[in-house]
Amino acid sequence: MRGNNFNLKHLSWLYLLATCCLWQVQAIEWTVPDAIGSVRSMASSIVDPKLLPTPQGFFENSKNLIAGYPFEFISNSINTICSQALSTRNIKSKYTPEISQMSFQLRTPCHRYNFPLLQAEEMWKSPHFDPQKKVVILATGWTTNVNDTDTIEAFAKAYNCRGDINFVAVDAAKFVDTLYTWSAFNTEEIGENIAHGLVKLLDSVPVENIHMIGHSLGAHIVGAAGRYLQQMTGKVVPRITGLDPAKPCFNEGEALSGLMRGDALFVDVIHSNSGVLGKRDPLGDVDFYPGGTNPLPTGCLTVVCAHARSWEYYAESIYPGNENNFMAVRCSSIQNLRESKCVTNESPMGYAAPNTLKGNYFLEVNGNAPFGRRSRQVRQSQDSCGLCPQTG
Repeated sequence: MRGNNFNLKHLSWLYLLATCCLWQVQAIEWTVPDAIGSVRSMASSIVDPKLLPTPQGFFENSKNLIAGYPFEFISNSINTICSQALSTRNIKSKYTPEISQMSFQLRTPCHRYNFPLLQAEEMWKSPHFDPQKKVVILATGWTTNVNDTDTIEAFAKAYNCRGDINFVAVDAAKFVDTLYTWSAFNTEEIGENIAHGLVKLLDSVPVENIHMIGHSLGAHIVGAAGRYLQQMTGKVVPRITGLDPAKPCFNEGEALSGLMRGDALFVDVIHSNSGVLGKRDPLGDVDFYPGGTNPLPTGCLTVVCAHARSWEYYAESIYPGNENNFMAVRCSSIQNLRESKCVTNESPMGYAAPNTLKGNYFLEVNGNAPFGRRSRQVRQSQDSCGLCPQTG
């Protein structure tokens, strides 16, 4: 799914939000700090003509007030319901994860090779797996499956273009393709199962060569995998990347804490649908806010589009030559960035993010691909790079 296009599977997000709105409409609190900030900014322009909002700026503020923040209020309601359900310990997932049904899927330009988690050692014995290369493991989110997911397709193409990575997708079977709350409840156990598979891989691949990435619920899954691997082996993966980690049901200090710093030596997070489908609060060692903390980034009119932007940004940064497409600055807000009040050096978001970064980073992005403001003209070779030579 790209841009503002809908499909029936992803519309289930909106169905969930709308349904829970009916349940908790009286509990919704209108807390819109960014919206208030926008109003104040517009008010100040009356005094200083130089600060008059541009037509584009006015549109961005208006779309978030109309199509962004209302869904945030609904998301807050869902979060409250889920927290209450978790605290009672009376609600459990209908589909309890079974490690025997889960697998790693190795992606090459031409083929997909599945290896059960309990037999993960078979993957490194495969002639299609190079134990001398690093391993990237991707877990996707709700209502996705390993054989029909735009995220996996985009990442597989990008990493196969680089040619120096074993790209592996997690097949969580039906355990994240059910009711959202059931899927959320399953993230810890899915992460533990992945950790069991990683233990077997460590017999041939050093932990230093493993990078886990997760989008939405997948971010919390890989976070759990990192924690359980530490418990099982005492070893810590060097990097976990969270792409718009899912918000509903995940709260620090509760039963489902989700991804957090410490799950890896370096945890970097990209927020693109802050406060609605994705969390707004900082979670990692470094948190990136492309376009700021509004629910809808530039170029998106729906929360579904916004939620997908995090992985689209990251996938773009993987291609050779694109590593510095997204240059960010440590700052307290996008407004301060626009007013040149952030004086720290620029650092790349995405593939090449340095593992020494700490704090919150902001940057501007384009509304359409290529999304990085530092991107060059899209190279012709990128269209076929990473694809099977037989299909072009």
